[in-house]
Amino acid sequence: MAKHETPFLDELENGPWPSFVSDLKQQAEVRAKNEKGVEFQIPQDCVDDLLGVVELSYKHGRTHWKHGGIVGVFGYGGGVIGRYCDQPNLFPGVEHFHTMRVNQPCGKYYSTEYLRQLTDLWDFRGSGVTNMHGATGDIILLGTTTPQLEEVFWTLTHDFNQDLGGSGSNLRTPADCLGTSRCEYSCYDTAALCHFLTNEYQDELHRPAFPYKFKFKFDGCPNCCVASIARSDMSFIGTWKDNIRIDQDAVNKYVEQDPAYPANAGAHKGKDWGPFDIEKEVINLCPTGCMKFENKELTINDEHCTRCMHCINVMPRALKIGKETGLSILCGAKAPILDGAQMGSLLVPFVEVNADNDYEEITEIIENIWDWWMEEGKNRERLGELIMRQGFQKLLEVTGIEAQPQHVAYPRTNPYIFWKEDEVPGGWERDVDEFRKHHLR
Repeated sequence: MAKHETPFLDELENGPWPSFVSDLKQQAEVRAKNEKGVEFQIPQDCVDDLLGVVELSYKHGRTHWKHGGIVGVFGYGGGVIGRYCDQPNLFPGVEHFHTMRVNQPCGKYYSTEYLRQLTDLWDFRGSGVTNMHGATGDIILLGTTTPQLEEVFWTLTHDFNQDLGGSGSNLRTPADCLGTSRCEYSCYDTAALCHFLTNEYQDELHRPAFPYKFKFKFDGCPNCCVASIARSDMSFIGTWKDNIRIDQDAVNKYVEQDPAYPANAGAHKGKDWGPFDIEKEVINLCPTGCMKFENKELTINDEHCTRCMHCINVMPRALKIGKETGLSILCGAKAPILDGAQMGSLLVPFVEVNADNDYEEITEIIENIWDWWMEEGKNRERLGELIMRQGFQKLLEVTGIEAQPQHVAYPRTNPYIFWKEDEVPGGWERDVDEFRKHHLR
């Protein structure tokens, strides 16, 4: 029987959606029965007390957790998030209830054997409560005591060959989509690049030295399945620089509603969306209007294509990504902290991904950005906020990248263009003379 009454939390179990409250109640019951006979290393009723302290937070309208300060494993400054309850007399089972972040495998591929090992370890040395890949991407192990941290860390690294993830003002755990391992749309091997950068920057991952957090995320194509464009300081999004490949016979199969060619790759099979209309569902939804279908032939003005992927998603058997594939690098995305949410800004329109040279072009860009950010960034200032404060032109200067049309978000809203003196042969005096000659008649 539960120790604590939870009327506020009980309300969260109503409605059609799954509730974390139900999961916690189930785990509390499992620990109370302990049918496996596990010799728990932290209090058996810790999950029950967790429900109690969360209920009290709902009742009081404020948190009853206090940050644990410096708590972690030897040699690492990140990977452990210390939490202590400010009501230890009421909830002794969660007097300290630390979270450990574990570096997830690329593409989140697991064997069932590994998952059993991981959950058995956390049942033994933790609360048994996990959060598999929330916003951080990591495996989140929720709730253990300080003496168990080193024990869990030893088992992960020595027995499971698994490392902790990132927390604090450091490089956070890189995260990627399935990439070429499963997806026909992927333009580069996301797992290979994610694995390389994770190993390359171990110091930055485990020993916080940045002004604030920094995130890499890797999307194999512009569908952006890990939402890198919105959630990472540096996102790597697959793209192509040649033309979309068109199979005209397959296009007409879609138009003729051949049962073997369902739109949207056969998604939403249980719902009748009516007859397929290429004008309504593809042509008119192209954001740049670069497509037309005439005389049973689909044409695309690829110079205007922005790689939105909509047409490819709707007619995947008729349209394919180009063959000259690589990735784009965008910088500065973040969720609201100081100046509100912002999306990534395009820095490098196209990089040919090549593991043979150890991704040298990519690591050079990363390290130039970090040098600038660590020198100029304020405390708790994300890269995107520094770019807003000092300007995108400064980012181009520190990375040595020449300005390109793709860097322009929208045309200038005033007619004046200003040049630095060393950027124009002859200096500004010549420009003033030219301006007077042509415009002040």
